[in-house]
Amino acid sequence: MKVLLVGGGGRENAIGEALVRSGAELYVVSKHRNPGLARLASGYGLAKETNVGKVLEFALNWGVDLAFIGPEAPLEKGIVNVLEENGIPTIGPSREAAKLETDKAFARSLMEEYEIPGRKLFRVFDDVSEMRSWIDDFERPVVVKPIGLTGGKGVKVVGYQLRDNEEAKAYAEELIRKDGKVLIEERTDGVEFTFQVFTDGKHVVPMPLAQDYPHAYEGDQGPITGGMGSYSCPNHLLPFVPREDYERALETLKATVEAMRKNGTPYKGILYGQFMLGKDGPVLIEYNARFGDPEAMNVLPLLKTSLLEIAEGIVDGNLGRAEFEKKATVVKYLAPKGYPTNPVKGVKVEVDERAVEDAGAKLYYASIDENFTLLSSRAIAVVGIADTLEEAEKIAESAVPHIRGELFYRRDVGTKESVEKRIKLMKELGREFELNPC
Repeated sequence: MKVLLVGGGGRENAIGEALVRSGAELYVVSKHRNPGLARLASGYGLAKETNVGKVLEFALNWGVDLAFIGPEAPLEKGIVNVLEENGIPTIGPSREAAKLETDKAFARSLMEEYEIPGRKLFRVFDDVSEMRSWIDDFERPVVVKPIGLTGGKGVKVVGYQLRDNEEAKAYAEELIRKDGKVLIEERTDGVEFTFQVFTDGKHVVPMPLAQDYPHAYEGDQGPITGGMGSYSCPNHLLPFVPREDYERALETLKATVEAMRKNGTPYKGILYGQFMLGKDGPVLIEYNARFGDPEAMNVLPLLKTSLLEIAEGIVDGNLGRAEFEKKATVVKYLAPKGYPTNPVKGVKVEVDERAVEDAGAKLYYASIDENFTLLSSRAIAVVGIADTLEEAEKIAESAVPHIRGELFYRRDVGTKESVEKRIKLMKELGREFELNPC
């Protein structure tokens, strides 16, 4: 089967590898030629992923049987609608269904209307004075969010102090003047985790949980980025996520898919819930309408079921089970020095792929071209896979020295110390739970 993959990041490298492993003949369109995907692909077209007309042109010329959309931006542009209108079944939500990610006000309103569990108090404002009055009266910590896509950035969390409220009001006012409206939510304290599922619009099939490291620097310091790494555990839970909280989070995602069906905007593809596990259980922070990056690299290498078979089930509406190996994974992303605020670019890096392989790690390419030149965002990911988290982290760490250039990464991703820090926070919030082994 000829499969078109749209996107050229580390997430897409992992998707492409899983598709080829399933027997697909792969064709790729992305804005740069990803060296990992280029080796897998029978055809490679260069175009912006949001240039829907150009993507369609490539797809028709190649005569693809199926398309798989990696990033969120082309979903917002309606790429699924256009491809399917032209007879190409596509894995990914329609423009209308993708509003779960691309329009945060839509997502919160849907949760409220259909009483989806894990929802938060929120308000959407287009008037500055109303917004300021509401924050003053709320007298609790808030989160200020742009309505649309932010690429993992743009959210501001503030605390209990008056000066924090003034900061919140100033940022919310800035967003109203720029975007016309702003979303303000109650703040939830806890530890975040990622829950990704496959869905055909009716059936929901879970993937292993993962935890992302969104801060640029070690010790969870620095600006929020697209994610500097992530880990998952052999039991597909996380050390601080009890089974009952896993089930509650899964129920949120199942209820969301059902609500979208009732709403007349059926959702199919990958749905990714970012949850905050606090004192009272899991709360939905945001939806994403595609695989996480880096979290796709935690789950797809473990997938025992054919991804092509899953894709066909999504298209046909008869999605079955998905089996994953009972292994731990650690993803460490190498990014250009200065990322994310002022990254170096146009500089070449050296990768000893044989040495990375000999270390037992997997390698996925992201924002780097076929000449191994940095393109300003996260460039290369190494993935350790083993029976325990400690072993997986050591494998990933041992692969890093074989990649040389003006790069940096977070050494603490997946380490015992960083995980214990998250467990400690959960206990400080008053949660009593038995630790899950990892």
